[in-house]
Amino acid sequence: MTVLKALKKIFGKAEGEQPNPVTPPPVTPSAPRVQPDASADKPSRSASPRTAEAAEKPLQSKEKPAKPRRERPAKPVDTWKLEDFAVVPAEGKTRFHDFKLSPELMHAIHDLGFPYCTPIQAQVLGYTLSGRDAIGRAQTGTGKTAAFLISIITQLLQTPPPKERYMGEPRALIIAPTRELVVQIAKDAADLTKYTGLNVMSFVGGMDFDKQLKLLESRFCDILVATPGRLLDFNQRGEVHLDMVEVMVLDEADRMLDMGFIPQVRQIIRQTPMKGERQTLLFSATFTEDVMNLAKQWTTEPAIVEIEPENVASDTVEQHVYAVAGSDKYKLLYNLITQNDWIRVMVFANRKDEVRRIEERLTRDGISAVQMSGDVPQHKRIRALEGFREGKIRVMVATDVAGRGIHVDAISHVINFTLPETPDDYVHRIGRTGRAGSSGTSISFAGEDDAYALPAIEALLGRKIACEMPPDELLKPVPRKH
Repeated sequence: MTVLKALKKIFGKAEGEQPNPVTPPPVTPSAPRVQPDASADKPSRSASPRTAEAAEKPLQSKEKPAKPRRERPAKPVDTWKLEDFAVVPAEGKTRFHDFKLSPELMHAIHDLGFPYCTPIQAQVLGYTLSGRDAIGRAQTGTGKTAAFLISIITQLLQTPPPKERYMGEPRALIIAPTRELVVQIAKDAADLTKYTGLNVMSFVGGMDFDKQLKLLESRFCDILVATPGRLLDFNQRGEVHLDMVEVMVLDEADRMLDMGFIPQVRQIIRQTPMKGERQTLLFSATFTEDVMNLAKQWTTEPAIVEIEPENVASDTVEQHVYAVAGSDKYKLLYNLITQNDWIRVMVFANRKDEVRRIEERLTRDGISAVQMSGDVPQHKRIRALEGFREGKIRVMVATDVAGRGIHVDAISHVINFTLPETPDDYVHRIGRTGRAGSSGTSISFAGEDDAYALPAIEALLGRKIACEMPPDELLKPVPRKH
């Protein structure tokens, strides 16, 4: 017993004490496993860091009692039927009903108020809906954007997406030369896909890269609209992969040639499937030899659609030219706007510094104006365009960056403060007015520095434009604002 007592004393156990229970060492809990998103067949190649942080964040032991939720009204059931989109057949016109389009797409077309196809839509869709490549030539404002979007949406709805797919793998790719055109195409695509469940994304330079990346990581991309430079940024960083592109569209191919984008476009196209394995649509306002050579490289037995207007410039645009000294141009502009009380006017100039000066003088003289040029940051350009579109701004002063692809209803007048050096740009400028059958007016100021451009413009139009002297009341001095 003495030995036993001694042993217990050594181990710190007095006689009669109960042994302490053995406490196991603390175990560090493993991070909960993140369940894969049931809606995705394949995770994004660029996993969002926020997902991992959320998975490792421990649950709080005490939580605030949840506020009672209000009853949400039941979502109204969409009862729209194709019968609600009744369009009477008309001789010489093609209805969207004449093509096999999905009810979801027809619903969107109905919402937009388009009962009949424009000529280029009628001709292009006849080929592209059967899967053929196509090259289309049409002037601005003819509806070509809707033509290729309807074809893309139909293809994506008829063909289920692949089971193995990353977030950054678009199924359709549209490349356009300017930021404004990309934004406009993406807006039109969103309008046409709103009942389909397809996702539309747009990537342009001059806007926050990380925001665009976060959007790409948040959901699958079905239709991607982008400028060449920003698309290459995403592609070279491994965020966008073009190996699953089913339909590729090159819009304003002639403008991309003029702006020097073709080397970048070639790099992009090399990342897509071979031309026989994708559908390729190419649109251009002009069919130069260079444009046709590109089309031959990138398309397979394309259908060629050319829409020739009766005149190069729209019949709905009344055209005037005022012969005026350069020093009197601003007075003429100010008096035209104020004396006629015009409320939505586009003014074009050839150089960025001219655009800035005109906008600043109009603003100083009490006329609400914004400028649109390559020097203006993209977010400001979008805000300016929306203000002009909504009627909050009376005058938009722009370089030819705004000459194509900007759709603003009810522009009553286009003024060429300086005549463009390229005759085609004249056509695109005045095409901002007189759209969709409405009437419009263009007024060009021909001064000592730019009157030389007039003969080439008249040659393109195939007719003379009478040159007038402005009446004296339009050359009155601009009143000073106190």
